[in-house]
Amino acid sequence: MNKHLEPVGALQVAADIVDAGEGDLCVMVRSREAALAMPDMKFVPIDLALVGLVDDLDVRPDGEFDFTLRRGWQQYS
Repeated sequence: MNKHLEPVGALQVAADIVDAGEGDLCVMVRSREAALAMPDMKFVPIDLALVGLVDDLDVRPDGEFDFTLRRGWQQYS
């Protein structure tokens, strides 16, 4: 997707680890990380996996950013 949340590129097929629904904005991983996304299986021959759902997204103008952690948020999870 581009910064206006419009689809870009061809459709892709991915293993859904997080039980995403239609219209959900997801985080995806490729290659080895995708195969490791299913820890209960010894080897999974996949190249793309949905591993997270985006709960909150702020799209800012180019060049503007904020790395401040909000109260209650953890830096690593």
